[in-house]
Amino acid sequence: MLHKVYSGTEISKILGAKIISAPAAEVIVKDILIDSRRLISADNCMFFALATKSNDGHKYIQDLYAKGIRAFVVSRINEEYKTMPEATFFLVKDTLAALQKLTAHHRKSFNIPVVGITGSNGKTIVKEWLYQLLSKDKKVVRSPKSYNSQIGVPLSVWQMNDTHEMAIFEAGISEVEEMQKLQAIINPTIGIFTNIGEAHSKNFISLAQKIGEKLKLFTKVDTLIYSSDHKDLLEVIIRSGIRNNISTFSWGHNDESDLKITKISKAEKNTAVTGTYKEKSISINIPFIDDASIENAIHCWAVMLYLEYPNDEIAERMQHLVPIAMRLELKDGINNCTIINDTYNSDFNSLGIALDFLKQQNQHREMVLVLSDILQSGRNEADLYADVAALLVKKGIKQVIGIGPSISRQKEKFASLKSSFFSSTSDFIAEYPITKFSNSSILLKGARAFKFEQISHLLQQKAHETVLEINLDALIANLNYFRSKLPQNVKVMAMVKAFSYGSGGAEIANMLEFHNADYLAVAYADEGVELRRAGINLPIMVMSPEEHAFDTMIRHQLEPEIFSFRTLRLLEKAIKQSVLPLNKPVKVHVKLDTGMNRLGYAEDEIGQLIEKLQQNPLIHVQSVFSHLAASDKPEFEEFTRHQIEVFRNLSERFTKSFEHKIDLHILNSAGISKFPEGFFDMVRLGIGLYGIAGAEADQNKLHNVTTLRSALVQIRNVKKGESVGYNRAYIAEKDVTIGTVSIGYADGLMRNLGNGKLSLRIEGQEAPIVGDICMDMCMVDLSGINAKEGDDVIVFGEFNPVNKLAKEAGTIPYEILSRISQRVKRVYFHE
Repeated sequence: MLHKVYSGTEISKILGAKIISAPAAEVIVKDILIDSRRLISADNCMFFALATKSNDGHKYIQDLYAKGIRAFVVSRINEEYKTMPEATFFLVKDTLAALQKLTAHHRKSFNIPVVGITGSNGKTIVKEWLYQLLSKDKKVVRSPKSYNSQIGVPLSVWQMNDTHEMAIFEAGISEVEEMQKLQAIINPTIGIFTNIGEAHSKNFISLAQKIGEKLKLFTKVDTLIYSSDHKDLLEVIIRSGIRNNISTFSWGHNDESDLKITKISKAEKNTAVTGTYKEKSISINIPFIDDASIENAIHCWAVMLYLEYPNDEIAERMQHLVPIAMRLELKDGINNCTIINDTYNSDFNSLGIALDFLKQQNQHREMVLVLSDILQSGRNEADLYADVAALLVKKGIKQVIGIGPSISRQKEKFASLKSSFFSSTSDFIAEYPITKFSNSSILLKGARAFKFEQISHLLQQKAHETVLEINLDALIANLNYFRSKLPQNVKVMAMVKAFSYGSGGAEIANMLEFHNADYLAVAYADEGVELRRAGINLPIMVMSPEEHAFDTMIRHQLEPEIFSFRTLRLLEKAIKQSVLPLNKPVKVHVKLDTGMNRLGYAEDEIGQLIEKLQQNPLIHVQSVFSHLAASDKPEFEEFTRHQIEVFRNLSERFTKSFEHKIDLHILNSAGISKFPEGFFDMVRLGIGLYGIAGAEADQNKLHNVTTLRSALVQIRNVKKGESVGYNRAYIAEKDVTIGTVSIGYADGLMRNLGNGKLSLRIEGQEAPIVGDICMDMCMVDLSGINAKEGDDVIVFGEFNPVNKLAKEAGTIPYEILSRISQRVKRVYFHE
């Protein structure tokens, strides 16, 4: 790799940094790091300690120093830095601004065409398709996945090196004054404005303001490419006067467009697009029929025409465009395996992202990579696979299966790993015994041409057609949203009881551990044991310790809740039988009753409790907590504040009676947003983590995490007067089209939601359930819906929220989520 190398002296000048400790002249920087968990090699690596609302990189400096990092960009100096004599600290006012400044400087080192892309939708697709189209004859660097933020863009631009002939970067903003910073970093020579819509609009006064802010990416481009069919966009472009300073290339259906679209003809699997360019009729054919793909493809067509590619060459390349996988999927596999499915693209940068996701899901000791040839890399084959092998070693991968002629030719590069190679996917399927996979995490990383979906199908655990999808990115976004409300020293205990509210145990816990949650909480000991077996190391509180389970909790270092003298006696008995060493006391969480009258010690019991706990050195009080009865109900705010005050007074007796620090916590999800006076030392984040708002302030701020979907398995015509389902509960009042959906009350769809109470979403339209819901299926009215057998059916999700379903069922979202059957397959994905 021919990446530019910077000396510490250069960097200090670029950043305007003050040097602390070891001299800057001794520092050499080839790589930058912002996430301590993603360290590959400490050699010549500089860490930027970014301070965000959800985390602070300064906390991880000492750990990174122990791992070999010696250069740190910081915004404050701590006393502990004196214990790191070999480190060089670059002190700046703002570490994010410093990261942006360094990468903007790096960008200026390259005089190549740089494409900058923004818009509401399609940025990543256009970027990836341009890469597919251009990398046949150019060495192209591009943003990994959707790295388009204030942090993602600098990391993308840092990839630029002397081998590249073109760069393609996307940029996204969520508020005003952000795009100028990204413009300075990307400094595009060609701009693409994909389209404009309402996505991420909450911080803008109007759509016109949002367009104006996004246009700031293109103030210095040579040419801006856009669709004149988007009238709001065209109006702001004209009004802004930006065309007085830059050239434009427009496409659309009107006569003034540089590329005038004259005809769009959709067939069963492809679309022909005809247009007029420079007074000539030209056309392309693409293997997609949806409107979004057609628009994205025409953007790419316009870029290729602007770059003066012959249309014959463009048309030939366009017909080979392949879909872009926008997410990594995590599924259960055969023989207790976990499958991570990334079977649509394969390049070095996305391989690193996928390997990080594989490591986050720390469910199995054995990790296997199935990797196809990396196509269109523009790099020397031997160098490419040498780098791939080195990356696998650094990421801790012990086994690789290579598929394709190129990787097979370079198999000696993988000599230090357990490896096998096959010339094609069909050879692998024919020759490799699939049953050899067991108790492993398997990452499938393949270019589209290798059809790795065939391997995925063979490895997946078979299940019926109802699936609960869990968006892990949304889960972490919700975690960070609540973190942003907390003072920096307040911990987060994440509730993963009841199979993480139906979303899955180990998968959710792994993500929470990776993203630095402080504690986990489960209802029963067996839930905690399952997490320990899955490799979870976070402290785990058990909220409902059963009499027979104290031995198990001690053995697996689970921390029981103690809420009565009986539970305390049971614990003491188990400790006595376990013969614990004095330096290994059992950590407990003491529950106080502050008005809910369910579990917990009453005020008049606290003196006796403290005395008993002080007498037993093998019991360590880790925390004291209580439970709010109605924090989500506005009419009971006064009672909630009373509970908080009672807890403050009662818990003070504990903190004064013990020398060690005891964590205090009372707030749940709704309480975090409504009662900051109750933050204390820790909060318990439950349903809010999963996207359900318990407080008015959180409405429209949380991300949807779970989507329950099924399939339309049969469509039939029912005549007037005929009945549908058990008990003839539905009689057709006219001829009607009825669809049968593969979900019933055994899957968690409550039976009382039948007979028109709930509508499912099919082809974007509401289809009411008719008749009684059966154990394994239900029936819907398809009137006015152009549906076909096999169509996707959404039970709840972003556009059919679980709150609505709960309201119709006369219950709460907790019950809906926790009732989803274990037979419903969980699919986890990461964008």
